[in-house]
Amino acid sequence: MFRLVKILNGRINQGEPVKLPTTPGESYSFGEALVLNGGKLTKCGATTMPTHICGEDYNAPSSNNRPITAEPISADMIFEVPFSAAPGSVNAGDKVTLGTDGLQITATTASGVATIFDKCGASATGDKCLVQFK
Repeated sequence: MFRLVKILNGRINQGEPVKLPTTPGESYSFGEALVLNGGKLTKCGATTMPTHICGEDYNAPSSNNRPITAEPISADMIFEVPFSAAPGSVNAGDKVTLGTDGLQITATTASGVATIFDKCGASATGDKCLVQFK
């Protein structure tokens, strides 16, 4: 899960939540990276730059779904997130892809979207590091 830990040069470490429409039939998880597409929040592909972090768990029905809380992402936000695989030789400054669940990052740098801010000593699957989306 992407957890906001700091906003650089910010006075607070909390983003401004918004309510946005959801895509019918999709499941959302707290802390999941999402993208706003066609006016609705949807899953983010591994190489798609996310625009929001999900603020609640929600299973959208095929009709009559409701908006959910999400936090818009800005380049000055630092998120803590686990690796879905051992990070290997990934270092600060490298851009990695998102995990298939939108809740983790990989150690793949080809077409990466999450910039490693601090590896935090991560060396194994599940270890956490700090990332930015810029």
